[in-house]
Amino acid sequence: MSTTAAPSGALVHGKSVTLDAIEAPVVRRSDVVVVGGGPAGVSAAVSAARSGASVTLLERYSALGGLASGGMVLVLDDMINGDEITVTGIVDEYVERMAKLGLAVYPPAEERVSSQEMWNKWGRWGAFDFHSHTSPKPICYAVAFDPDGWKRVSNDLVRESGVDLRLHSWFSRPIVQDGAVKGVVCETKSGPQAVMGDVVIDTTGDIDVASRAGATYDKDNYLVTLVFRLGGVDTAAAERFEQENPREARAINRKIKRLLGGAWELWWLKTPVPGVVWCNAPHMTGFDGTDPESLTEAEFEARSRIGNVLDHIRTDLPGFEQAYLLDVAEQMGVRQTRLLQGEYVVTKDDVTSRRHFADSVSRGRDYYTPYRSLLPRGVDQLLVAGRHYSATPEAQRISREIPPCMAMGQAAGIAAATAVEQGVLVRDVDPAVIQRRMRDQGADPGDIPAKNATVDETMEAGA
Repeated sequence: MSTTAAPSGALVHGKSVTLDAIEAPVVRRSDVVVVGGGPAGVSAAVSAARSGASVTLLERYSALGGLASGGMVLVLDDMINGDEITVTGIVDEYVERMAKLGLAVYPPAEERVSSQEMWNKWGRWGAFDFHSHTSPKPICYAVAFDPDGWKRVSNDLVRESGVDLRLHSWFSRPIVQDGAVKGVVCETKSGPQAVMGDVVIDTTGDIDVASRAGATYDKDNYLVTLVFRLGGVDTAAAERFEQENPREARAINRKIKRLLGGAWELWWLKTPVPGVVWCNAPHMTGFDGTDPESLTEAEFEARSRIGNVLDHIRTDLPGFEQAYLLDVAEQMGVRQTRLLQGEYVVTKDDVTSRRHFADSVSRGRDYYTPYRSLLPRGVDQLLVAGRHYSATPEAQRISREIPPCMAMGQAAGIAAATAVEQGVLVRDVDPAVIQRRMRDQGADPGDIPAKNATVDETMEAGA
């Protein structure tokens, strides 16, 4: 059986093309639509479904997980305030489930101390306080995990909670009527498809939905990274050489980082899979994470650097003699593009001074996220969660790690379900209700300030 697509009219003029209005069949209606299946998106979808809402989750790739899986950012960190674990909830479920699969590793409580012995044991797992200026850095609660383990747990959580998942669905445009978002259109192999909902949550990482719906935003660029993994590494030999020959090891690692063109202090870290290490490098600047031409250049540049350094790694670094390139991340590690300018814009001072907000609905390391920073101005029935939340570029750079983004997603999902349940706009949901329901779901909404928080009475009263 053959079919013929109806031709579409197009008007070409100058440097632009005007097309006929699209016709997109409605393939799904639900209370809540979540666009983007990364860590924040899955958290939003699962928490909304657990709160009683019907939920559709849309993801452009073939698997869930975003930068945690496709981007292979393989350490969960930035979730402690001293000895207190501040980011809890759905992130805990990921850790527990991956650990049962043997695909997550973290130091036990009694080993989260500052000592050379513990640094030698846990440093190459990435389980240390990277904000500390002491040497050796204190070991803390952080989790090394496997990317496929993250995908498996994401699938399980989504299925168990009853979320309707649609992969291979690339967001195209929002459906906005009378100033409120009513759904979205996705491009698929079957053509454009519409998914309708009472509330839409934008977890795309670049506020793709909010920016096209008319929300105010800022834009800036930061580092991009194409992570890669090496197999065939004798990590015990590599660590032994490093510990017995610290000066020589530092010189070799400096050379490798220079050839890569930038990396964190430790350019390679251990993973739960024996003999496999992940490399959070190369770091590259000057690329725009929303521009396909720029991203294409970044992909080629990164792969060139990776290829150029492999022979040096095998030759120069003991333990890496048999190393081979296992894989390169499917997704470029984009840290910053568009940032929402919402009802409240979090500043760097808010983060560094640990400013507490009366409407805090999630926590990061030692900072608090107000509900207003998830709310766009001028667009109703839309929430955002993740690295593109309402913050200045300087504030976002120190508050965008995966666990805090997951906490934001969990809060947004609860807020969306609450709005549907109560028949109100999302901006009219009482933050106290979100806080209570976050705690019911095992998450810390940050409603109780820690001892080192800055409580601004004026700001609290105006929240």
